[in-house]
Amino acid sequence: MTDLFAPDSPSGSDSLDEEETVRPGPFWRHALWVVGVSAAAVAAGWLTSLFRIGPEEYGLPPAAPGALWPYLVAWAAIGLAVAAVLRATAAKVPVYAPGRIAAGLTYLGTRISLGWRPEAPPAGAMAAAALIVAAVWCAIALRPHRAKTETGAEV
Repeated sequence: MTDLFAPDSPSGSDSLDEEETVRPGPFWRHALWVVGVSAAAVAAGWLTSLFRIGPEEYGLPPAAPGALWPYLVAWAAIGLAVAAVLRATAAKVPVYAPGRIAAGLTYLGTRISLGWRPEAPPAGAMAAAALIVAAVWCAIALRPHRAKTETGAEV
């Protein structure tokens, strides 16, 4: 637990490097990770917007009329796609914080959609933006890195 705050880990590598590692493994593990991250992010978005979607006696009046389930299902599917792109890239090359990025994008989309209940074009634009951010994050990870020596100098 205290390794998170230690300047150097016992192995001598920087503690931030642990966040940026290749994540190999069997397909079922990747699929379970993708489903878990997406489900957790959608659930967190739903839970944090309950005060805006519940009965009026429990908080503010509902922000927008309409059913919640289409938005929850849509963001679950979008979250699966975002997490799958990030995890597939992380299985091949080091990607910094793929879980936090996937969960953050899915959470924000769920939270905004439940509070605002956008029509199809803005919802599609939000979904496209989440996928583009994930793709750009993966593209940054795929660019070639310069080699460093033991002293930290670039070669």
